[in-house]
Amino acid sequence: MDIFKKEAENVNALAVVRADDMSKVKTALCDLVRYARLTFADKARRLEPAFADNILIHVMKSPLRTCCEAASIVCLSDEASAAIGRLRKIHPPAHVIIVSPRHEIFHELINYVDILPEIDLTLEPAAYSVPVQQTADVNF
Repeated sequence: MDIFKKEAENVNALAVVRADDMSKVKTALCDLVRYARLTFADKARRLEPAFADNILIHVMKSPLRTCCEAASIVCLSDEASAAIGRLRKIHPPAHVIIVSPRHEIFHELINYVDILPEIDLTLEPAAYSVPVQQTADVNF
């Protein structure tokens, strides 16, 4: 139990990422590190889209406009206020929600995160190396 407390001490906020597909989620997670300069306390984890939608409802206290198709959660070492400030300066391709310890759901999520499957953040080469098709023959 002491090990869990030590790990939880490093977590100051959570970032929940919601998007239309997993490639946008991965890109947004990479953007959080590269452009927002946020520090992940642990690896990003795959989250059920419906659960991510429920987190948004709890945090924002308003109904959803659209449901997501892919989602993830990651523990942050940064303070929630700093994470929100840096997040406002970038434009990730997904909806990012910062959950702070002041939110009721934060402590439930901290206990839940460790059992979720990890996300591999390496980019799929198939998505970026689409072969170019020749559209017309050119005679010189």
